[in-house]
Parts: sequence; C-alpha cells; structure tokens
Amino acid sequence: MSSCGWKPISFFICLISATHVLAQERTLTIPEAVNNALKQSQITLPGAPPFHLKAAITNTARPNSEYKAEIEEYWLSPQSWRRTIESPTFSQTLIMDGDKISETDHEDYYPLWLSDLVTAIFDPLPMHQQLQSFKGAVTLSGESEDDYSCFNFSVPTGIPPVHGVLPYAFCFTGKSGLLLEVATPGYKALFADYKPFKNKMVARRISAQLAPDAVLEVTITTLDDAEPADRSLFAVDQATPVAAQLKSQQVAETTARSIATATPAPVWPPVREGKRSGALSVFVSVDKLGQVREVWPLASDNPELNEAARDQVMHWRFQPYTNGVPMQMESVLTFAFDAMQGAPIPLLSNAEARKLAAHVVEPRLKKGTSPFTLRIRVDKQGKLVRVLNPKNAPPELYQAGEKALQQWKFRPYVHDGKADLFDSDIDFKAR
Repeated sequence: MSSCGWKPISFFICLISATHVLAQERTLTIPEAVNNALKQSQITLPGAPPFHLKAAITNTARPNSEYKAEIEEYWLSPQSWRRTIESPTFSQTLIMDGDKISETDHEDYYPLWLSDLVTAIFDPLPMHQQLQSFKGAVTLSGESEDDYSCFNFSVPTGIPPVHGVLPYAFCFTGKSGLLLEVATPGYKALFADYKPFKNKMVARRISAQLAPDAVLEVTITTLDDAEPADRSLFAVDQATPVAAQLKSQQVAETTARSIATATPAPVWPPVREGKRSGALSVFVSVDKLGQVREVWPLASDNPELNEAARDQVMHWRFQPYTNGVPMQMESVLTFAFDAMQGAPIPLLSNAEARKLAAHVVEPRLKKGTSPFTLRIRVDKQGKLVRVLNPKNAPPELYQAGEKALQQWKFRPYVHDGKADLFDSDIDFKAR
C-alpha cells in the first residue's frame, strides 16, 4: 500500500501458476507481461506526453467516512511535475524540479489507504523491478477484453511457532494484456474502465477493498494535456530536507516486534462459525512517533476474528522507526488464535427475512423456471454482506438472484434486545 519500501519477494521459493479463461493467443514471460502492461498504460514513464489529471477517492462501502480525497497533478516529465492531495485528515503539495523536491504536508502522517491509491494512479506496478527476475509465464487470450490471465503464489509469514500464508496475485486483462489487478500485502489495486489518452490506455477507475467497511475507489474525472502558463509552479527554490519528508518503509515482522514497546496479547472473542484455532495476519502502519494509525486484514483462518485483531493492534506502541531519518513504518503481523465456541449465527426462514426487508427486488425469471434458494448474510446494521449458493442453483439463476438481492434493504434484526447479524435462505420462483 506504499510505493516506498516495497518488500522484495523474488528471493522466496514459490510456485507461480498462470490461469486463463479461453484459448491461448500469445504467451508472455512474467517480465514481458509486466513491461507490456506498463508501456500501454503508465502515464508517468519517460517520454510520455504531458498531462493534467484530477481524481476523486470515495469509500463506496461508507460514503460519509473520512476515506475520501481529491488529487490533482500537472506532469511535464519524470523530472518536472506538481501534485496536490486534499483529504479530511491529510493534505500535501509535492513538487519535483530536477533533483530537488519540495514537500509541504499538513498533518504529520500520510495515510496508508491514501498512499495506496495515489501510487496506483501514477505508478500502478511499484514492484515492477522485482518482478523482472520472476520465472514463469502468462497466456493472454485473443478472444475478448473480458478474459484475464493471472499469476498467483503464496509466501510463508509469521515468527515460529506461529505460521501463516500470504497470497499474491498479478492479473492482466484481454488480448492486449492491460493491468487488471495487483494484490500483495503492501499494495492492492483493481483497474477498470480503460479509455485512450494520447498514445496510452488509462484506467479511469481504480479500487482497493481494504476491509468490509473500506472499499475505496478512485475516479479520474479529468485527464487532458493542459499545461499551466505559470512555469514557476514547477520551480523549487528551497528543497525540503529528507528528514522533513514523509516517507514510509515496509519492514520484516521481526524488526517491527523488536522495536515494539507495548504489545498486549490479543484476547480473542468467541467465534460463531469457522475455525476456533489457526493464524491470522494484519498489515499495520505506524507513524513517525511510533503510534499505530491503521490496521488492515490480510489473511485469516477465520475472518470473523479480523475486527478483534484490528481493534487491539491499534493500541500497540512502537519506538520511532529510523532508517537514516525518522520514517513511517509498515509491517505484516501474524498471530495464532485459539478461541472459544460462541453462539451460532441465527438462520432466519425465508418468511422471517422478508418481513425484515424494507425494500425487495425479485429477479426476472422465465416462466417455467424451477424454484431455487440462495443464502444471504446480513450484518447488524441491516446491510447485505454476502450471497452464497449452498444448494447449487444453476449459474444463470445464481447471477439473477444475486443481482436482485444486492438491491434489498433490511431493518436490523434484534435478538435478546440487541442488534445481531443473521443468515437466511431466500426462496425464488417464477411468477
């Protein structure tokens, strides 16, 4: 989630697998696939045309949250550009003038979520140099731009005796091989709505789901070749000292734990479904003073415990991290959990769930379609959080039912005087 200090992964021994949807058209090595994607779409490569860009970040899961920002950049070349970022909790003006940098920050912490998406706009594959040494290949389909090819692998994490696994994925779309998705412990981005700009194809929407309540989306609202008449906007008279710049470094878990000063052991709540014991990993971001500012879930043997881990790690403290100068610190932390069995999640009948529904949309089904059932999960606020297909309805019926259910609205389910989440099997039939 930060372009600075991305942890090299090429030294891990791992199995890289490529997947594709339809018949092959051409096969590229991983370095070829990476370079092909960036050459087509990265707007900040040497020799790229000047641009003026505006973008907005919103949280589609909770539009009124603090996860929102406005970004504007005038770019003439890799050595000459000006960027401004405005958000409720942080703002920055960054100017590059040759080898001089001017950085003006309001607030003393550059949020990890914001850094992730700003990086995605201007440097969509920040780990491209490490990927140049990867072995393996991906096959790009010649059938459709909706097809995709991925290479996926996992790496071990944790400090013995705690062991976990972290997934990585790099996906390319269509016969052109444009970048579709990047998912690593330190950076996530999903690219969509590609449109031409000069000699490039540029994704106008970029998203990153960091947690159920943080589904962040960048929308590029302006991308043109306008250049400001006042070239002094790109001039830096007094460079900002490196020590005064906000930089972030991703470090190994052993390093992070070695400078931790307050690390109360997590207390695990009872689990209501899934594994009672296992491992989970979170990604933590710490400011220059050693205070934890963000914690995001990565991988878990029981995702039900992610929120408990996030809430408790937010209270950890660290010594300030320095690497020549004070820096923000990022790291993966992995925990073993052993929880008690909790009360099962209520399973409401079709009739009970429909009574709680404030807005219902039925799928459009052909006359004679066989009845089918889908299982939903609704959270304590009455928001639909997942749709499952436990009775194996045909794919076309699942898709029709899932599309309809996404439009349903529920009142909170109250059990023993408190709001609770619930599951329900919803029945559908042709009318």
